Amino acid sequence: MRSVKRGGRSCHFMSALVCRLDVHKDSTYATILNSEGKIVNQTRMSNERELLYLSHFDVGKVGMESSNQIAPLFRQLTAKGYNAVVSHTKKTRYIAEAKIKSDRVDSKAIAELVRLDALPLAYFPEGEISKLREKVRRRAFLVRSRVKLRVKIKSVLTYERARNGRHRCRSGDNCKIGKC
Repeated sequence: MRSVKRGGRSCHFMSALVCRLDVHKDSTYATILNSEGKIVNQTRMSNERELLYLSHFDVGKVGMESSNQIAPLFRQLTAKGYNAVVSHTKKTRYIAEAKIKSDRVDSKAIAELVRLDALPLAYFPEGEISKLREKVRRRAFLVRSRVKLRVKIKSVLTYERARNGRHRCRSGDNCKIGKC
């Protein structure tokens, strides 16, 4: 490894290997490149095996494309000491220009951007902030679902009332329209 000076940045040592993980719902496609850009290893694996896979290589940086599935993996990687980065999906034009779209091509392209330190990064909060944001996001989703369900129930009740020609409410048979 050698010291690398980049314009305006501090001096640091590059690891010999970089990895790109293309994370899907059920599987992950990994590409590992050396410092010259040659493919060391490419493989598809189940989502539980990423850390075991990375432990076989001296990976300095791990790049992932932003998606719903990467949050737990990002936390695991940073907890194990890996330098994990998340790419900004819309700003990553390198993949969009590829004529052949496949996990193998996408994974190699992002790994190359990680190796060159040219990957447009997305902000990914770490630690407790990330967990709190996830809880707020889930709660907001549940509240929206509850509101949709209430509107649907009201529309069904309104439809039933119009169809049967009578008003139905909690008071049962003793209901007088407008006084329930």
